[in-house]
Amino acid sequence: MPATAFTGADVFDGAVLHRGHALLVEGGAVAAIVPRVPPGAEVVRLEGGILAPGMIDLQVNGGGGWQVGGDATPARFAAMAAAHARLGATGILPTLITDTAQATARVVEAGIAAARAEVPGFLGLHLEGPHLDPRRKGAHDPALIRPMGDGDLALLARAAAALPCLMVTLAPAAVTPMQIAALARAGVVVSLGHADCSHAEALEARAAGARVVTHLFNAMSPLSHREPGLAGAALAGAFAAGLIADGVHVVPEVLRVVLAARAEGVFLVSDAMAFAGTDLAEMALGGRRILRRDGRLTLADGTLAGADLSLPQAVAVLVAAAGAAPARALAMATSVPAAVAGLAGRAGHLAPGRAADMVHLGPDYSLRGVWRAGVSAL
Repeated sequence: MPATAFTGADVFDGAVLHRGHALLVEGGAVAAIVPRVPPGAEVVRLEGGILAPGMIDLQVNGGGGWQVGGDATPARFAAMAAAHARLGATGILPTLITDTAQATARVVEAGIAAARAEVPGFLGLHLEGPHLDPRRKGAHDPALIRPMGDGDLALLARAAAALPCLMVTLAPAAVTPMQIAALARAGVVVSLGHADCSHAEALEARAAGARVVTHLFNAMSPLSHREPGLAGAALAGAFAAGLIADGVHVVPEVLRVVLAARAEGVFLVSDAMAFAGTDLAEMALGGRRILRRDGRLTLADGTLAGADLSLPQAVAVLVAAAGAAPARALAMATSVPAAVAGLAGRAGHLAPGRAADMVHLGPDYSLRGVWRAGVSAL
């Protein structure tokens, strides 16, 4: 079959924005980024904007009306990944927030089965809890937060060996440095979050093997002028950091501070809930109501409970409200999270031989098109 040339939009390859170029796709894979369309190529004409890699979301609690939980199956993960692909994220880490040991084990088993089945868009799992600090519980059920035990450690090590990526959010108050080191040796991407730790405790966890911070500023010890806390450790460059750039979880003025403080290592997450890709107005989570109002998801008492956000929307906020350069904002939704997850060889870039997973964004970064392996996903 002849190559297909996508023209009319600038091409962002994950690192560089190629203006006035075309993207060639053959057999579902990227063939080249070229200044001119070669003879014989079929042409798909795009109306301006940017063609970018499919976005990578490392924190996705739900989507398409389903919240990740103990009823997980490969089919549910497939439906969730498809829902997020239609929102611009062609690769996701379904994320289980604090739950029972039994529910966690069921999610892990379903995730391993999804990986073996090569479910499109399924990149692994993110377990956000239950080994957190109840002082920074956020919307997590405090009755289910608990320290890590030997059985938990064994389950996570086995899961890491069987999944493309396993990210685990934990707090130093709930684990030991030896447990963090064991997780890191097993291949787990250890992230600190929902933590009230000191700066020194954060750096001790870093020395043990923690490399990431979950949703920077939210549910963590804040930066102050004498105690930098976990947020200060992340801003100073000790960790990669996820960021919910909706202007609600982190206001634009602070987004600008993050961009100025960190030249690299910060990536965008949606922190999406089951609402994503639906018109649901409310849902239940562990017997509690979550309300969707005016771009916010909250418990009845106003506590933020995930975000009503897609990654293209987050890119738009970074560019328009925080002054980010387009290439940097796009990298924060594509190549940077892929690198953090250890998946840079298969996602987050438009490079020869890689799957043609891509999105077309308009001049305002609104989503105009999504392709998986060169086939439209909208």
